[in-house]
Amino acid sequence: MPSYSVAELYYPDEPTEPKISTSSYPGPKAKQELEKLSNVFDTRAAYLLADYYKSRGNYIVDQDGNVLLDVYAQISSIALGYNNPEILKVAKSDAMSVALANRPALACFPSNDYGQLLEDGLLKAAPQGQDKIWTALSGSDANETAFKACFMYQAAKKRNGRSFSTEELESVMDNQLPGTSEMVICSFEKGFHGRLFGSLSTTRSKPIHKLDIPAFNWPKAPFPDLKYPLEENKEANKAEESSCIEKFSQIVQEWQGKIAAVIIEPIQSEGGDNHASSDFFQKLREITIENGILMIVDEVQTGVGATGKMWAHEHWNLSNPPDLVTFSKKFQAAGFYYHDPKLQPDQPFRQFNTWCGDPSKALIAKVIYEEIVKHDLVTRTAEVGNYLFNRLEKLFEGKNYIQNLRGKGQGTYIAFDFGTSSERDSFLSRLRCNGANVAGCGDSAVRLRPSLTFEEKHADVLVSIFDKTLRQLYG
Repeated sequence: MPSYSVAELYYPDEPTEPKISTSSYPGPKAKQELEKLSNVFDTRAAYLLADYYKSRGNYIVDQDGNVLLDVYAQISSIALGYNNPEILKVAKSDAMSVALANRPALACFPSNDYGQLLEDGLLKAAPQGQDKIWTALSGSDANETAFKACFMYQAAKKRNGRSFSTEELESVMDNQLPGTSEMVICSFEKGFHGRLFGSLSTTRSKPIHKLDIPAFNWPKAPFPDLKYPLEENKEANKAEESSCIEKFSQIVQEWQGKIAAVIIEPIQSEGGDNHASSDFFQKLREITIENGILMIVDEVQTGVGATGKMWAHEHWNLSNPPDLVTFSKKFQAAGFYYHDPKLQPDQPFRQFNTWCGDPSKALIAKVIYEEIVKHDLVTRTAEVGNYLFNRLEKLFEGKNYIQNLRGKGQGTYIAFDFGTSSERDSFLSRLRCNGANVAGCGDSAVRLRPSLTFEEKHADVLVSIFDKTLRQLYG
């Protein structure tokens, strides 16, 4: 452990424990304001109504003044806690004012300091083997522009240097071949890659995300369904992963020459925090290389330190890096990293939109990376994750209604299951009444997504709330 607490350094006034002052949750003021807001904005997914002016560090404050330990952190998007002083400092800087007041159309009018801003921030944080970047607007946009890069790369390879034909130029205006493409993106069962039009065709986590939206006929490969504890199920899990690799190989053969890329999460997040071994991902990478298929690793939720590595796929120790790595969330920015210059189309305006990212977000990402390095927050997250996992293991021992505790050695990226979704939802609802904001994923999983300033003292508070809540529900 370091000789100082990063949370105390940033947040000397951070609460030491939750405080729930209303008899029900959400409280009366929050309910009233949410109802008012619902007249102009859909609030049906709202957990609470936050007061971000009063929130500090790892604690979120709501409209009624309730103070909750936040282990969801805006769907894994708050890297350094609420109202981080270093982020507030850059937010009030001249550089931020200029970036916001003169938001550039980056592809046509890049700012004279954008290159240096990327070099000093997002590119310094690049995964091993990646030295180029495309900036985007969101995680979904990052994935969709990555798809476009892969399609154009594969088409250029087939053209072998020839120009577009007249037939291609004319047919594409009618959305027809040969100007369009028959190539596909292969994703995995229970994967989540966004809710935009193209990314939805690779999202496989919940029907509600996809219903009523036209979809591409793109292939779906199985993702391993591991048994826990891992140490007691080595042979069964090895057989499960081998079966998934074999089925993936069959899909590659069935779609021979048509799979432009595969996209996969290191840990499937929205689909239930599903894990696979390094060996599974290494074999997958070998197959993609053998068949000329590009590999996109979706690190939108797993990236930027949460798993005890800067990038979750670093746990795999791949002999060949992925072709593209998408990111967003904890960097407060979005885009994808890559290394092959051919993934940049050979003509302008093909990978293009008005903003192509946002220098104001790149400024924040730079500060986040600098603070992560300054305080070695990736190492600290690994240490805190081990501490929390061990405490949860002891708490859950003998409690048969909790299953599949997972995420050991994966930082604070920890999850566990209840027997049913209703049991899980009751647990999460009661947790908020007891002062902890935690969320679910998949059918019946609970996932932990704290900030990188979450420390042992916060873990102790969380475990205490878990214990209290389980006693209330199960005696």
